[in-house]
Amino acid sequence: MGVVIESSVWVPTSSVYIFIFLSCFFSLSLFPFYLSKHAPTKSPPFSDHPTFASPLRFQRYFLLLYSLASVLEGLWSVYGEFELVYYGITKEDTVTFMLIGFGAALFVGSFLGLLSDLIGRKKSCLVFYIFHLVVGIWKWITSSPSFWVANGHRQDLLNETFWLMTFFESAALIGSQVLSNWMVGGNLEKEIACPSTAAIFTAIVGISCISRVYGASPQSVTFKEYKVSFYSYILCDRRIWLLACAQACLHFSIVVFWILWAPTLVADGREVYLGFMYPCVLGARMLGSTLFPWFINAPLQTEDCLVYAFIIQGLLLSIIAFDYQEIGALVTQYFLFHACIGLILPSLARLRTMYVPNELRGGMISLSLAPANAAILFILMQRGYYRTVENSEVIAFAAVGLFAAAGCMYVLKRLGKQPYQNWHKL
Repeated sequence: MGVVIESSVWVPTSSVYIFIFLSCFFSLSLFPFYLSKHAPTKSPPFSDHPTFASPLRFQRYFLLLYSLASVLEGLWSVYGEFELVYYGITKEDTVTFMLIGFGAALFVGSFLGLLSDLIGRKKSCLVFYIFHLVVGIWKWITSSPSFWVANGHRQDLLNETFWLMTFFESAALIGSQVLSNWMVGGNLEKEIACPSTAAIFTAIVGISCISRVYGASPQSVTFKEYKVSFYSYILCDRRIWLLACAQACLHFSIVVFWILWAPTLVADGREVYLGFMYPCVLGARMLGSTLFPWFINAPLQTEDCLVYAFIIQGLLLSIIAFDYQEIGALVTQYFLFHACIGLILPSLARLRTMYVPNELRGGMISLSLAPANAAILFILMQRGYYRTVENSEVIAFAAVGLFAAAGCMYVLKRLGKQPYQNWHKL
């Protein structure tokens, strides 16, 4: 007589989604009342883009383009792994694709920010959407798999927009998952190219939006002038080195999480519907981003807030790396980790506006990610090919980086703030 073993699949309960939604709703709804009683009078937001008549109009337009770029990113990231499995790509080949992608991010992507500063932000955004359009058309025609690991360089411009960027990005990533699932449906043979169609449409909308306002160009700068200014204001400033180090450590930890979160959950053969987990962690990031305006108007300084957030993230990854947890406990730690990300990303963006001139910010952002991409490339080779490190060791290394980022923020606070000057006027 055969024995039937029933297996249970863990899925988040509906109360988790309700909690995230209500928490975001109350955080956004109650903040204006808090601001009216505790926050000092603030000057109106600035904009160094004369194309727009008002900063509010520019903010809405910028968030629209940012959300479209996030949808494009989400379509490839959410659907890419399934596409590789559908076409029979092995795990070894997937590792090879990832190595190629992060190698390109290291050796090519590190200089895209410099190029963006030189040619202008509008042209850079236009190139970003055109590349996605070309890739989408190529995938739609050839019906062949591809692995897209390139992130578009997106500039932080308005102080009040920082947390909205993270909020809208997370919402757009969730929306891209819903869109992909809806378009694919149940007929995989027929609908396998539908996400590419959505990417083509989104890229065309982005190109159209940019073309409508493709007018006045910002002040041009020669490469020689840019090189001298970058050396003087970026490479010779210890504060920016500390800020770049923290940014690289955060980027490394986020990539490590997205590579290893699924293997960590199913390490002992447990069954989990990852499609239900994805909105939870991104919803946590949305919730964390709504906390940013509360902290920015509190007596707590931005550097102090980042120190605490980085330490919490490091502790969470340390527990995940060395302590076996039930799925519910792991999901809770994932939730807290991404809530901290939602708070850290706009906080780092705010510090960049304080220490880094706007004309040099693109190069600073892309170059600061180069060490993280190099570390990811090394880890992929050691883990994917040579099997010399374990997943727990990789996660522990990411935790050490987060503790180092906390130390960088502590030292940055001790050095004090000295706002940069406009280098065009020196």
